[in-house]
Amino acid sequence: MLIMNEFDIYDDYAIAEVVPDHILENIFSFLRLKDLRNCALVCKSWYRILSDENNDVWRLHCIKRLAEEVMKSDLLSTVNTYKSKLRAFFHAWNPHDCSRNIYVKANGFTLHRNPVAQSTDACRGKVGFHHGRHAWEVIWEGPLGTVAVVGVSTKEAPLECHGYVGLLGSDEQSWGWNLVDNHLLHNGDTQGHYPLLNNCPKYQVILTIHTTNLINHFCPITLKCVFS
Repeated sequence: MLIMNEFDIYDDYAIAEVVPDHILENIFSFLRLKDLRNCALVCKSWYRILSDENNDVWRLHCIKRLAEEVMKSDLLSTVNTYKSKLRAFFHAWNPHDCSRNIYVKANGFTLHRNPVAQSTDACRGKVGFHHGRHAWEVIWEGPLGTVAVVGVSTKEAPLECHGYVGLLGSDEQSWGWNLVDNHLLHNGDTQGHYPLLNNCPKYQVILTIHTTNLINHFCPITLKCVFS
């Protein structure tokens, strides 16, 4: 039972400070994620609870939003906290921003391209950026095919075209790394070469934006292989 004296009742932060952590965690798990940001500003106690990325707040949100197979698989094994797993999900592939020949599987992290002849297809992530440094890990399963490109683009870059071409890097709206011949592509030209990686299973895409204009940035991406 919670007992507050008459003075505490009129204290704006009295209730926020005395409610036990486990009750607050359960309450927070029912709130929208964007509302949790405001909750963290209420008082030090709430900020402390929401800053713990492995408590029940984030665990329960993960259970609600992430497929069970993802939680039990090795897909997010290098992502150490529940909050970071949730963040990864909201930055994963966008099923509504991809070629018609691509579909994103129910786990939210795996995309599949239908074997359509003479077609190059792409998919973007759910969240775009205009500043800062950001990193993604891409795991490529199976053969690379004629053209296999990972990279970054603006929202204006095309997601589908006829034939087998390096779609990412084909114009000024994107930069791409062709994993087949290890060429860095931008505006339809080769901008550099990477060492041959022998079909490495994991790749990292690191985007650094110093201005709000990706096109005018001299070296917007760092691409490297990560061996498992």
